[in-house]
This record gives sequence, structure tokens and C-alpha cells, in this order.
Amino acid sequence: MGILEDKANARLFYKYLSQVYDRINPFIWNAEMRDEALRELDIDSTDRVLDVGCGTGFATEGLLQYSKNIHGLDQSAHQMKRAFNKFGRTDDVKFHRGDAERLPFADDSFDAIWSSGSIEYWPNPIAALCEFRRVVKPGNRVLVVGPDYPDSWLFQQLADAIMLFYDEAEAQEMFETAGFVDIEHHIQQAHPGTPRAITTIARAPTASDTVDTSVQQQVGDPAVAPTND
Repeated sequence: MGILEDKANARLFYKYLSQVYDRINPFIWNAEMRDEALRELDIDSTDRVLDVGCGTGFATEGLLQYSKNIHGLDQSAHQMKRAFNKFGRTDDVKFHRGDAERLPFADDSFDAIWSSGSIEYWPNPIAALCEFRRVVKPGNRVLVVGPDYPDSWLFQQLADAIMLFYDEAEAQEMFETAGFVDIEHHIQQAHPGTPRAITTIARAPTASDTVDTSVQQQVGDPAVAPTND
């Protein structure tokens, strides 16, 4: 487990990064990449959308182009303060402080779930993805953006020591284990030579879908957290 996959370390890290995050982020994950991914999620104007790991609200800004019913969740009070200052005084965005692995929402609460730049800090990403499947409506989609595993051996060693990096095969396994279907992966990159993002889009199954639950039973569905709608 990388040092930033510890939740306390991640909160401390973002206490300081939040001050410069909006200036650094575009070099790795810019508006063009965000907007390209948003088109894939196909959000309707009436959809209730959850932004998990909303940070300072970069993705929230993009989501607001599609829907006026956005919920942002993050564990970092410092990141959320900046996001709230941007959007929290409107009726379009509601912010919640919480944990991706224990979402404070009822089953089938959302029409779509978005998460960018957050999965790499989750100690148990499969538990969080199981939570995504629980709170998104059956048949609807989630989109998760994370860091693609680097090609260089040296950067691989560095990546493994810091946080979660993964490739398409690992992403496929995580989403299948969490019970999703119709899983697709896309590699995105701001500029040649910059870190690559892996964007995964998947659909929560309906009663008519055939899903292998044997692995899910081994993982165990997370306990349902109290609702905070």
C-alpha cells in the first residue's frame, strides 16, 4: 500500500496541496480531458449526480454543464472549503464530507456517479466500487478516472510507494469484482510525456443481467452507511 493510500496521510497531504491544487492540476488532468470523459457518461439534465472525491470542484464545474442536481463528497475539509467557496452557495451543488468506502447515501440514490483523481487514495478500491454500485440506480453508469500504471520500471517503483496506480487489466478486475457490467476503459493524456489517466465507464447491473457473485461474496458488500440525502 502506498503512503497516500492511508486516509490520515491523504488528508494531511491535501491540507497543503489544496492551496495550489487548481494551478497544478491542469498539467495532469485538464478541462479538455474532463469534458471528453463527461461526454462518455451521457448525463441528462434531470439526473441526480454524485461526484466522489470532488476536491476543489474541478469536475463539479464540468458536471454543472449537464445537470443542476450535483452532490460533491470528499474526505478533505481543506479541499471541500475551496469547492464550497466556488459552488456551495447555490442550490445546484450540495457538499458532503465523507468516505468513498462508506457512502452516506441510501441505495439507488443517484442517476450517475463520477469520480476523478480519487481512487488512487482509497485503501480498498473494491469496497468503494461496491458502494458506487449500491447507491447508483440499477442500469445506470459510473465513471472513474485514475492514474494509469507507468511503463518505466523506475517510475513503477516510485508509483507503488506513493499510491494506487493500475492498468486496464487491473481496472477490469476491480470493476468486475464489484459487480459492474459493460465495462470500458480509455487512456487519456494531457500532453505527450505527461502522466496518463485511465478512465473507466461501467454500468450497474439490473435484474436481467447475469453477474458472477462468487467473488463479491468473498469481498463482502460494505455495510450500508446512514443516509445523508
